[in-house]
Amino acid sequence: MTDDRTTDDNPNEPLHLGKWFEELTPGLRIRHAFTRTMTESENFLFCGMTMNPASLHVDFEAAATGMYGKPLINSLLTLGLVVGISIPEATHGTTVANLGFDEVTFPAPIFAGDTIHVVTEVLSARPSASRPATGIVVFQHEGFNQRDELVCKAVRNALMHRRPT
Repeated sequence: MTDDRTTDDNPNEPLHLGKWFEELTPGLRIRHAFTRTMTESENFLFCGMTMNPASLHVDFEAAATGMYGKPLINSLLTLGLVVGISIPEATHGTTVANLGFDEVTFPAPIFAGDTIHVVTEVLSARPSASRPATGIVVFQHEGFNQRDELVCKAVRNALMHRRPT
């Protein structure tokens, strides 16, 4: 199925799970329902697909002598997971485009077996000056491990659809 499907109640409104621009008011916080446990195989696959051979991610022997004693989950996989967990309840079907990131930090490492949960906050929202059917929203996504340690923080700008008329 595609995102251009419609609801039975309003055949002109596309199906979506995410929030429209008007619903994304500054201060809105969403603790996302989905969580995800990271696996070694996902980390190895991601490193292979992105051509990242860094031993701290894929070499158990080298990582054993490093700071953490075991391979770290690739930080870009962590970022993708944190943003991805937010999509269903925040922006699924209501995003026009991801405009970029203002800040990305990884305050603590994650390892295979860690379970990530995410909280999203709307930092700001403004109508688009050039596209009247849209608005620009700044989201802060925070990913936490099972011990509630912050492992990823990302500030993301997105172009969002306004609610259809």
